[in-house]
This record gives sequence, structure tokens and C-alpha cells, in this order.
Amino acid sequence: MIRYFTERKLRAIFAAVSAGNFWPMIDALADRFVYRFEGDSPIGGVRTRRESMQLWWERMYRLFPGFSIVVRDVAVAGWPWDLRIHTRLEFRMPMQDGTIYRNDVMQLMRMRWGKVDDVHTIEDTQRCVRLLAWMAQQGKAEASAPPITDLPWPESGPFMGGKPAFASRPPQGHLGRPERSAGRPHLARDPALPVPTN
Repeated sequence: MIRYFTERKLRAIFAAVSAGNFWPMIDALADRFVYRFEGDSPIGGVRTRRESMQLWWERMYRLFPGFSIVVRDVAVAGWPWDLRIHTRLEFRMPMQDGTIYRNDVMQLMRMRWGKVDDVHTIEDTQRCVRLLAWMAQQGKAEASAPPITDLPWPESGPFMGGKPAFASRPPQGHLGRPERSAGRPHLARDPALPVPTN
């Protein structure tokens, strides 16, 4: 029974968001929550305050006018004090030429006693970044704005935020020895192929 009502509530919230009302989504959050959206883009980041969530949703409506979220699948597991909700969504936005921009979104939420305290959203970030880059070229400055985030974003680490993975040292080979850097380049050979004789 709890799974039925949880899915019903979730679908109603996404329907409200698609109709231009994000407040049911914010009101479903616990007093302390973490809302993480992957991607090094204006919509990426980690939000932990209602004020940040309001600013983020307002940006979503400015960046993606007329967007809607279609719920494709919902899976609910657990108990009222530790409920896990997995959703498969389709994000849609009408384009000026009459086509529809689409993106696949996966979301994992944790709910405790009817309130969501953790949300982790993953989408096709490459597709989103291509759209935002096109928007920026069309003159929409917010399409290249920094993220609205309450924690440092992107997080530190290799290949995060455009920083090189090996900024201070070259890649290391087996047992910490540097890869070959002089003479003929070292190429891996398929052991199934014959060894060249010349």
C-alpha cells in the first residue's frame, strides 16, 4: 500500500512541475536534505537549502521554457523510515523549429516518514551541455552561468571541472615506472596476432 501511495504522490509532483509549479517538489523535502544533480553545467551542483532549490527551479523554467517531465517508471523499496525510490524520467522541451528536445533522466531518492532527504539525479550530461552551448550561442547568457550550489562544484578530482588528470606528474606504468617516452612508441600487441619478423 505504501508503494502505491508513494508512486501516486511522486507522479502528482512531477505533473505539477511540468505545469509550472515547483512548490510541491520543494515542500516534499525534509528540513535537512541533499539534492545533487550531476554535470558541470548551470543546472549541476548540490543544494541543501530551500532558497537554493527555489533559485534552481526558477532557472530551470528560464533555461527550458515549456519543459515537461514524463515519468516512465517508478520502483519503491523499503519501509516508511527508510524508503528508496528509483525513477526513470524523460525530460522534454519544445524547440522553436517544432521539434522536441529529449533527455533521459535517472533519479534516486530516499524518503523518511513521508519527507525526502536525499535526491541524486543523473542525466545524459553531454546532450544537455550541447543544448546549453547552443543556447549560449543564441545569446542566452544564463546557459553558461555558474551552477547554483551550496557546496563546492564540481568536486575536486581527476577530470572534474576541466582540470587535467595529471597536472603535476606523467602517467605511471607498472610498479610506478614512467611509460616509455623515448625511441619508438610502445604499442600494445594483441597476443593472438603473429609476431612480425621484420
